[in-house]
Amino acid sequence: MRLFQTLKSRSSSTRINSSSFNYLKTPKRNYSNKKMSSHPIESVWDYPRPPACEPTPLKVQVVYNGETIAESENAYRVLETSHPPTYYIPIQDVRTEVLSDSSSSTYCEWKGAASYYNVKVGDKSTPNAAWYYKNPNKRFEAIKDFVCFYPSKMEACYVDGEKVKSQQSDFYGGWITSWIDGGSKGIKGPRGTEWW
Repeated sequence: MRLFQTLKSRSSSTRINSSSFNYLKTPKRNYSNKKMSSHPIESVWDYPRPPACEPTPLKVQVVYNGETIAESENAYRVLETSHPPTYYIPIQDVRTEVLSDSSSSTYCEWKGAASYYNVKVGDKSTPNAAWYYKNPNKRFEAIKDFVCFYPSKMEACYVDGEKVKSQQSDFYGGWITSWIDGGSKGIKGPRGTEWW
């Protein structure tokens, strides 16, 4: 995901066939340093570019200030080379009363212009804690108005019951689970990987 200047955006419901993408891997080396799960290992270097957008049957949850603010079994995930997945949650599965519009905006070369939400629960608030696309490019119409939260700005995010780790970046919002692998090169995010 490359972003350039500030703008605004988001969009609706087109499914993209990602069956030709070879990102599901059977482990070929020892992953003993990773928590093993029932999911096949996925290498971020096998994710496509341009990114794929696909529905996931896995339950996703977002917790902030002790409360579940989003929970869905109808999320989509976006998969892009070198990045962990980002999970987009249907707005009807988000507690919208905790969201308020932010004036921030960015532009993605693939998805289009992104708008941001601030999140507030009780006495705690975080600016620009989630983003969405009002009018995404055609390839990503399936995630129109779906909300993607930054794991680093939430108390916890879960995929299929597993607490995720956040992608190392103040900008990218990938969700890292035990079945996501960066191989010897690693996952995009830390300083020095900006132009991968």
